[in-house]
Amino acid sequence: MNVTPRRAALSLLVTAGLVASLAGCTAGTTGSSDCAATPSGSVSNAVKVSGDFGTKPDVTINFPTAAPATERTVVINGDGDTVVAGDNVNVDYALFDGETGVELAATEYTEGSTVEFPVDDTQFLVGIVKTLECSTVGSRVVGVIPAADSFGEAGSDQLGVAPGDDIVFVVDVVSISAPKIPALPKADGADQPATPGFPTVVLDDTGRPTVTIPDEAPPTELKLAVLKKGTGAVVADGDDVTVHYVGVNWNTKVIFDESWARGEPATFNTGQVIAGFTAALVGQTVGSQVIVIIPPDQGYGSAGSPPDIGGTDTLVFVIDILGIG
Repeated sequence: MNVTPRRAALSLLVTAGLVASLAGCTAGTTGSSDCAATPSGSVSNAVKVSGDFGTKPDVTINFPTAAPATERTVVINGDGDTVVAGDNVNVDYALFDGETGVELAATEYTEGSTVEFPVDDTQFLVGIVKTLECSTVGSRVVGVIPAADSFGEAGSDQLGVAPGDDIVFVVDVVSISAPKIPALPKADGADQPATPGFPTVVLDDTGRPTVTIPDEAPPTELKLAVLKKGTGAVVADGDDVTVHYVGVNWNTKVIFDESWARGEPATFNTGQVIAGFTAALVGQTVGSQVIVIIPPDQGYGSAGSPPDIGGTDTLVFVIDILGIG
């Protein structure tokens, strides 16, 4: 089975190589008094922004900008919790080239249009992190960010930022996401009794399963058994789920797909996979390992998935459910 992960389209702004140490905030702060915000300056104060929070701003930039360091000006001061290092924040934003004043990217400022930014300078542009950090939910903030804290002397061809240009980041801080629980390396639930008639599963020290198919005809209906019962969150229909899995063709007894062999788990939405795989996940708990036998009508149907899966082949998956979201 080919699995296509769903990932947020933020790669143009995520630049792990531009790392700088940030002094100041500690996780858990709920008031701005304990957070050492990046100060405003004459360049950020000169950016004129009008419009209500949550609507696309009207921005006038006295370009070209030449910020000596990242400057941060609060246009609308919200009264929510304070954003601190390590948070993930949901924002609407507009991004401009400080040299030309041209808009480079923006959200739609509509219901559900926010994007999630990590407040982590090892993952994200340093100047954007400095702009977000110490802002309160409900705030609109302007960051004028020099090349040293953004795209450097390389610029960004994809966004249209020339080498050495400042960027101007106008952001509405809509909410702070709940902390995400890291995915497990392997299923850690309690072992469950084996179910008669199922393939046997043996795990190595890393948790990678070896599946042995019985020398008999496969069942004609979907069959599911829990091998390990986890105690984590329950997978709901429509969730993004991180899993390790191995898929074996019952008819040929050959592995046709396996995340373990690739050395990392897969993340995908329960609505983006074959019906039998979805049925194996929804309602199960994080930390569980399940085995599912999938007949053709809940797999790839009469067309199969050449060259490894024929139209009458039954599939077996062993799945470790490692995380949600």
